[in-house]
Amino acid sequence: HGMSGSCTVKTCWMRLPPFRLVGDNLKDRFDGASRVMVSNAGSLRATGGRKSRYNFQLKPYNPDHKPPGV
Repeated sequence: HGMSGSCTVKTCWMRLPPFRLVGDNLKDRFDGASRVMVSNAGSLRATGGRKSRYNFQLKPYNPDHKPPGV
């Protein structure tokens, strides 16, 4: 589907949510986010001495930050 209107799927491209609603949703997501930092104290792999791409642990930027509820 696209803006030409030549398709069979009906999508209204002229209707957007109000700007205020989009801004409120983005702000809610931002306010609910946690700032994290990657620790540089990761261990080196034995092969080649390079760090593994995914061998890190994220730590909260603010140590007093509560973990997510269960």
